[in-house]
Amino acid sequence: MNDVALVHWHGEPLELLADRAIWDPCRRTLLVADLHLGKAETFQAAGIPLPSDGDHDTVNALITLAARLAPDQVIVLGDLIHSRLGLTGDLRQKLAVLPELLGCPLRLIGGNHDRGSWIAGLAQEPAQPLGPWWLSHEPDPRAGCLNLCGHLHPVAVLGRGNNRVRTPCFSLDRQQTRLALPSFGRLTGGHPCSQGDHLWLVADRAIVAWNQPSPHPVTPRQAA
Repeated sequence: MNDVALVHWHGEPLELLADRAIWDPCRRTLLVADLHLGKAETFQAAGIPLPSDGDHDTVNALITLAARLAPDQVIVLGDLIHSRLGLTGDLRQKLAVLPELLGCPLRLIGGNHDRGSWIAGLAQEPAQPLGPWWLSHEPDPRAGCLNLCGHLHPVAVLGRGNNRVRTPCFSLDRQQTRLALPSFGRLTGGHPCSQGDHLWLVADRAIVAWNQPSPHPVTPRQAA
């Protein structure tokens, strides 16, 4: 089983990881989206009991991934937090030490859930280019670039009726030149992809090309 899918865009490689993240090997940049930290606390404030262990799993998964890849930077494509209500003192402390635990700078492209919040040492940046990529939270296609974005929380719906399964995926809209990342947060849900999108399913620590054209633009391989 493969845990990496290699995609080329105008000769530039991107690695789609079964960890629900993207690795840009040329710029040694790790990209994730939609962590939604503090979601449980947001729901608890509204009287909805939700376990608070999701943040721990999400943050630990990111730290483990950074330890494996040793990136020069980690960029979150929006919705690092779920809301200001969930931005507790404890979460602020975790975010303050997160760059040290990652071993590199942490950057944030501001998302709709981040709006109106303030996190010390972590400014919300606008959508911007990174080499041939256009980084944004919501889809924001730009001519000549491949738009890497979050916000959509793409999932693929497989099967029918009682045999139907939903699995996170990467979703490529070739007409819009937009590649959406699955949500990295362990407490986030998902939304079905549009018909015609080319998908890479993420399940059981593997990534599988799905609904691909022929010849399909992906070269799966084992991670080093």
